[in-house]
This record gives sequence, C-alpha cells and structure tokens, in this order.
Amino acid sequence: MPNPTRREFLKRTAAAGALASLPLASKAASRRRVRPVAIATWNNQAALEAAWDVLIGNGYALDAVERGVHVPEADPNDRSVGLGGHPDRDGRVTLDSCIMDERFRCGSVAAIEDILHPVSVARKVMEETPHVMLVGDGARQFAIEQGFAATNLLTEQSEREWREWTEANGYRPTINSERRDWPEDNHDTCGMIAIDTENRLSGACTTSGWAYKLRGRVGDSPIIGAGLYVDGQIGAATATGHGEEMIRMAAAHTIVERMRGGLSPQEACQQAVEHIHRNTPTDPTEIQAGLLAIDQKGDFGGYALQRGFNYVVALPESEPEPSVKGEITDSRAVQGGIIYLIEAPYIPG
Repeated sequence: MPNPTRREFLKRTAAAGALASLPLASKAASRRRVRPVAIATWNNQAALEAAWDVLIGNGYALDAVERGVHVPEADPNDRSVGLGGHPDRDGRVTLDSCIMDERFRCGSVAAIEDILHPVSVARKVMEETPHVMLVGDGARQFAIEQGFAATNLLTEQSEREWREWTEANGYRPTINSERRDWPEDNHDTCGMIAIDTENRLSGACTTSGWAYKLRGRVGDSPIIGAGLYVDGQIGAATATGHGEEMIRMAAAHTIVERMRGGLSPQEACQQAVEHIHRNTPTDPTEIQAGLLAIDQKGDFGGYALQRGFNYVVALPESEPEPSVKGEITDSRAVQGGIIYLIEAPYIPG
C-alpha cells in the first residue's frame, strides 16, 4: 500500500482523535442527571419512603434499596419478611435475600437464621468476598464475623400461629400458602428496584419465604435472575409470589432481556407473566406471580398472574400523576416526591 499523503495523514489523525473522544462523551452521557424513581412490591410505603429519602438527597440507588428493605425486615408485624416472619414447619425462621447494582455486582444469602438484616449480609457477600451466595450456617457464621448480632426472629405471635398450624396440619407443609385468597395483609417478598439521579440502577429482594415450608426450602428471592436482576444499561426487575415459578422461568432476567429487545417495562412484565401462565407445571389458578420492572430512563411497569397484587412507586413531586396500566388507588406526599399505590393489571379469567 503506498504511503499516505500529508493531507490523508492529517485526515486520518483527526478521525482517530474524534473516535478517541467518544468514550469520554459516552461516559458523560451515562452520568447525566435523571429523575429518581423507586418501586416496590406490595403496599410497602414505609420501605419506599426510606429509600426515597436517599434518592432525593442524590444518594446511591444501592444504598436506597438496602435502607428501604431494612424497614420490613425489622417490622414484627410484617409476617413474611425478617423479624416476625412465618417460620418453616420446624418452627425456625429462615431468611433469603439478595442485592445487585448497575455493574452486575451481586450478593445473596439463603436459609440464614438469627440475622435481622439479611440484605446487608448479602451486600457484605458482594463487597467483601469473591462469592455471590452463602447459605445456611455458613451465611450465619459469615454474618457474625462481619459484626452482625445474633437475634431471635421468632416472635410470640409467629410461634403461636405456627403451633396452631402444626396441630391443624399434622406437620405437612401447606401447599398453597401464597394463594391469592389469603388475607390482604398476608404478603410475602419485599422486592425493590430504583434508579438514582446519576442514572444508576440497583435492586434488593428479601423474604422469610413460604410459610411452614419444608426445612431447607429456598425460593426465588435470593436467586439472581429469578427474584431480582439488574443490568445498568437496560433496566431492573423483581418478583413476588410463588417462588418456584420465578425460578423455573428465570422471571426477573426474562423481563430485563425483553426490555433489551425493545419492550417497555410494562410490556415486558406482561409477557413474562403470560409465559408463566402458559408454561407452569403448577395450576396457575392456585398461585400468584407479581412482577415489576424499571428501565434506564426511569419508566416502570407491573403485571400479575391473579387479581390482588399491588405495588408502590415514588416519583418526584414535579411530575404529573403517572399514566399506568392498572389503577392508582392511593397517593401521598413525601419529601420532594409522591408515593402512588397501584393495583396491577392481571391475566383475566
């Protein structure tokens, strides 16, 4: 090939310089300030407000979701997360939790006992170890080594209900303890996803799991890709309901991949629920699946298998009331924002 002329050399040099500047421009674009948004399963308004306080102060979405799910983890009246959660059939409260940031970093604990905030142990797994998941006694030992205090999570009320269940059911695990016809306040997983003003996505998912489950049972909540998944360039998703189906269908990961293919968060959630409905080996009329998603622009959506799944979303107060699939049933002002309670749409019939 002949040597380039001086003019050609200068043109190539200029082009190379322009290309070299693109990563800097992309980084600047990726750090553009956006409106913060947080969304959580069920009517977890107190949890969402705790997360919103972090976001409205220009804090990190990872800190926001961790602080947010601390609220139900420490609430003895929330019977399906953390302290006061329903025990397994042997009367032992075992917790599952995970956390994930925008860079695919993630941590998880499963079947951990005696630790009040398993989500924070999961974050320690992410930040302090080369692993993603620790389980059982090993997870508990790690938590103690990291300075977490051992705490009795079985409250008097939970123990009394467990004993009553044992007498009535003969030590057989309840098959449909997450049925849609349970009392309205008997919810399960708290899943939360958020985007902050620096355009960073994060999520957390935490639960005490299926009431009176077989000892050792682990659901979707600590499984990356099932109960929670985050891709900082695309979006995040979380799940609640019958964990076995979320694991079978890799529910959260499925939603994010459908958003990658161009679907909105609402469309992606609906398609994922429809996929569960068509393919689950379980009778779909006997289980619930509630899915939530948020994309990199802060748009959000939710969809359910059955009637009765609601969720909460926090948006800046300067924004108009969101147009959503489903129904806004309540709203209240918080510092710099508004929390909306939304009844999710569901598969009819």
